[in-house]
Amino acid sequence: MAAPLQLAFVNFTANSYIIVEGKRNADRFFIIRTGKVKLSKEVQIVSEESGDILGPGDFFGVVSTMSGHSHIETAQAMTDVTLISVQKEQFSQLIQGNAPVAMKIIMQFSKRMRYLDEALTRLTLKSNAAEDPSHIFNVGEYYVKRNQYNQAFYAYQKYVKCCPSGTNVANAVERMKKIAPYVKNVQQAPKPGEMVRSYAKDQIVFCEGEPGEELFIIQRGSVKIIKITDNEILLAVLKTGDIFGEMALLESKPRAAGAVAYEDCQLMAVNRENFQQMIKTQPQLIARLTTLLSERIWLIYKQIANTQINDPLGRMFDMLQIQLDKKRVDINGITNYSFDFGLKELGNMVGLSQGDAAIYGKKLMENKTFQIMNEKLFIKDVKEIPRQNSYFHKMQQLEKARMEKKSIS
Repeated sequence: MAAPLQLAFVNFTANSYIIVEGKRNADRFFIIRTGKVKLSKEVQIVSEESGDILGPGDFFGVVSTMSGHSHIETAQAMTDVTLISVQKEQFSQLIQGNAPVAMKIIMQFSKRMRYLDEALTRLTLKSNAAEDPSHIFNVGEYYVKRNQYNQAFYAYQKYVKCCPSGTNVANAVERMKKIAPYVKNVQQAPKPGEMVRSYAKDQIVFCEGEPGEELFIIQRGSVKIIKITDNEILLAVLKTGDIFGEMALLESKPRAAGAVAYEDCQLMAVNRENFQQMIKTQPQLIARLTTLLSERIWLIYKQIANTQINDPLGRMFDMLQIQLDKKRVDINGITNYSFDFGLKELGNMVGLSQGDAAIYGKKLMENKTFQIMNEKLFIKDVKEIPRQNSYFHKMQQLEKARMEKKSIS
């Protein structure tokens, strides 16, 4: 029998700092028992949907603790507070006999992810996120213009099914007829109860805007998470063991992004009923999901901050640094490094148009430490990335200080 969970209570007086943004090696998070706590960020780009003032029952520090990354916010006691301190290794035990706590954390993280994702879309694309099923038709249009007929057929088919009274149904049906001769292996809907599914490279798992009733666990291969506008915006590449699609399942809303097989892959689909059962019986899986959501929230905060860098080349170096941090690459332990994406994907990550991505990609390659190997970006001296990133951040700070001084005068 496992030992009973023993959690520590800690007290902070009013105005005390509890956690500080940027501090590394977070090993615990906090649940507020009494009092109020204020959260703040050095660069407050978007305000939190749930607000920055927390009270009893709320929690903070989970993102940094569960992801293993640096703190993304500062927490300061507004009043005298009593907090429950939860160490990372205690998380599975905490939720094992307390499904409501697990669901509260997961639901809050899911809503936070959706809110931040919408903010990032507005900042990078200068438009609102498309979570409307009618957007599926636009996905079909994107693919058909690029002669990717398998993907286009899937999108048009989903649009007709999800929007039977939509304004573009006739257009979708007409296009399906035209491209049908060029479609190879029409993607079949999974059979009822079929949990394990295989997808070939470039096959769509789901489109953004599509209704979602399942989350997926990658058993083999990799999946890319994308948004379709005038270009394909690469949000993430997920590998074996990763979980995705949970936001639509938890909130019963359309998919916020699309998922496409980055290589041949095998996925396990989990529906709502199975998920509720897992919360009660598999705390290690819920801990894994919380860790993954924490990593995504950490990453999206970094991506939002990236949008505030004025120099496109500076944004590229900052994004490369983010990717190194995300993978926990020890730059002191290695000399060179190969990224799992190329220049085109890097341009997409920082919200550049196709033309600007080519221009600034060329400027990046003027730095002779970079090479393209097998269509992926390779750097011979990985320490060049933090050097350049530090330079561009200093230039950004100087420019900000200059503009502030100018506005005062």
